[in-house]
Amino acid sequence: MTAIILAWNPDRWNDWNYTAVVEQVREAGQYHAIWTIAGHVSVPAGADVWLLLQGRRGRGLLGHGVIVSTLSSATQPGEAARTPSAQLVITFDSLLPRGDQISPEILRETIPEVGWDGVRGVQAVGPGAEPRIRELWLRSGPALFPDSALPVPGTYPAWAVSRVDANRYERDPDARRACIAHYGTSCAACGFSFEIAYGDIGRDFIDVHHTVPVSQLDENYRLDPVTDLVPLCANCHAMAHVGVTTARSLSELRQLLGRAGFMRGRALSPEELESQQEAHRILGPGPG
Repeated sequence: MTAIILAWNPDRWNDWNYTAVVEQVREAGQYHAIWTIAGHVSVPAGADVWLLLQGRRGRGLLGHGVIVSTLSSATQPGEAARTPSAQLVITFDSLLPRGDQISPEILRETIPEVGWDGVRGVQAVGPGAEPRIRELWLRSGPALFPDSALPVPGTYPAWAVSRVDANRYERDPDARRACIAHYGTSCAACGFSFEIAYGDIGRDFIDVHHTVPVSQLDENYRLDPVTDLVPLCANCHAMAHVGVTTARSLSELRQLLGRAGFMRGRALSPEELESQQEAHRILGPGPG
């Protein structure tokens, strides 16, 4: 089993503020939940979860998540026998607001073999239906985060993508606009411009990187989009985070680029790089 459909009927269970959950996923990229289901269910970590809205106030496909783990609820010694149940630890990463769900009519027409009207609690998704659900989610699910190069969660199998986390400050559209208004849309580390490289389709496209270490974030922290955010291309943004727990600073990225023979706007030719390395050898290491 690599994917399940999880039925949610707010008329019977509504212990979460779904509107707030949608907002958290939009801002932070994910929401962690523990979902209790009846029966002995074994769902592997990494399996896809498709959230199906049921009830009198609306029906349809509402969201996507991924199983983190499954916890079985066992009867303790001396405790009365009870119905077996399991708790699914789920990371929801793509949700539609209630009212925008993909309708049962579209689900039945597009993927009839699932039997959407008969889903109760949890139901496995057949391997033939999985890619068609993903395709439908790509067409009718949440819009891609503005100016993001990442696929919408749920549109690719978990094994086909690498997860890239962006904190809520990097996802804030107002903060992003303020950052770009100040710095422009060229990468602050290497100078790359998507618009220059790709023309009109690259206009205003750039990642923003949050520079404040997590150790300095507390309940009193307030984002300054000019001092706390910088525009970075996808490559430099990845290198800011790779192999470190505290992201590299802009100056560190520029130093790494310089040591590797990169000049803002272009890469050195092999001959230029060889000459630069020979100059470094002759001059010896710098102070410090």
